[in-house]
Amino acid sequence: MDTLLQQLKTQANQMSQLQSEFSKITQYATELQMYCGLREIEITTSEAAKHLEDLNSGGQLDEVNLELTISSKLQSILKDVKSFGDININTSPFTLQLKAVRKDQAQYLVPTIPTIEQINPSMVRQLNIPQDRKSFNILACTILPDGKYLIHNQSIDKQFRSTFSNLLLFSNDGMFIREVVKFTGRSYDSCFVRNNTVAAALYSEKQIALVDVEKNEIFKSINLSHHCYSVASDGQMLVICSSRKSTLVKLNDMSHTILEGVVADKVALFKGNIYCTINYSNKVCCYKSTGEALWTLMHNDVVHPDGITLDKNGFVYVVSKFTNRVVVVSPDGKTCKTILSEADGIKSLLAIDIDKKSELMIVSCIKSDDSKSYQTAFVYKI
Repeated sequence: MDTLLQQLKTQANQMSQLQSEFSKITQYATELQMYCGLREIEITTSEAAKHLEDLNSGGQLDEVNLELTISSKLQSILKDVKSFGDININTSPFTLQLKAVRKDQAQYLVPTIPTIEQINPSMVRQLNIPQDRKSFNILACTILPDGKYLIHNQSIDKQFRSTFSNLLLFSNDGMFIREVVKFTGRSYDSCFVRNNTVAAALYSEKQIALVDVEKNEIFKSINLSHHCYSVASDGQMLVICSSRKSTLVKLNDMSHTILEGVVADKVALFKGNIYCTINYSNKVCCYKSTGEALWTLMHNDVVHPDGITLDKNGFVYVVSKFTNRVVVVSPDGKTCKTILSEADGIKSLLAIDIDKKSELMIVSCIKSDDSKSYQTAFVYKI
C-alpha cells in the first residue's frame, strides 16, 4: 500500500510540473518549440494514464473496507470462545473516471499576438563603425541567424570617379570583423537568403549576386530583364523590384515570373506576400505573390518611406526618411504607429531589418561624433 501511494504521489508531482511547463510554453515558446514540447508532454501523460488504467483493471485502486464484529461471549474467552470475531473484506468499484482523448487528437494553442500599442522597442547596442569606413553610406543592414550583423554600404572613389559597394560583417556585440565582398558599380540593397548565403542587388548590371558570407565570395549571379533596386527572400524565393516591374525567382529551379504591376523602392517578403515602399508617392503596399494588390497605406507619419521589414506576427516596420521615424503598420494595413523618432536620437534613417527569432531590429541612421557626422546602425529589442 505504501509503495502504491508513493507511486501515485510521484505521478501527481510530475503532472503538476507538466502543468507549469505547459503554462510557460504557451507564454514564451515559438510555434516549433510548442510543437516539440507538447509532443513530450503527450508521451508523459499517456504513460501516466496507462499506468492508472492498469491499476484500475487490476483492482489495485478498489476501495478496501475492514469490518470487525466482536463476539458477545467475550467474557467466556477462557472457556468456549475460539475467536474474537470475524473480519470481512468488502470491495467496491473504483469511482475515479479516467477520460481519454483520441490518440490522434491534436492540441491547438492560440498564440498571444501583441497589439500595435504594445510594440515599444528598447535600445540594445550601436555598431562600432571603423574610422576608415565612416564616410560610407549605409544602404541596407541585415541581422544574420547567428546574431552577427551585415552592413551594405556605398561610397565614391574620388580618384577614379567611380561608385563601389561593400558588405561588412560585424560581431554579435557590434564590433567590426571584416569586409565580405566588394562590388563595382551601384548596388542599393541586400538580404539574407538561407544558410550562409546573402543576395545583393546589382542595379546597373541587372543582376543578383549570391554571396557566401563564410567564404567571402560571389558564387552565383542571376541575370534579370530589369534594373535591380531592391531584393528580399524567404529562403524559398527571391523578389527583385525596380521602379518599372518586379521579378520572382524560385530558388529550387531558378524559374522567373515577371510581376508587371509591382513596383517598389524597397521590398520585403512574409508568408508569400510582397510588401513594398514607394518613395515618390509616400505609399506602403502589400501584394500577393501573383501581383494582386491587397492593401495600400498612406499616412502623415510616412513621408518618403524607404527600408521595410516585418516581425514574426506580420506587423510591418517602415523607415520614414523625411520625418525621421520608424513606423509600424498593422498586418491589415489599416492602422500605424510611430515607435521611434528624432526624439529618440535617430535621424536620416534609411535601412531596417528584423530577426524574427531573436526579435531584434537594426536601423541605420546618422550619428554625430566630435562635430562630425557618420552613418551607423542601432539595434533594438522589440
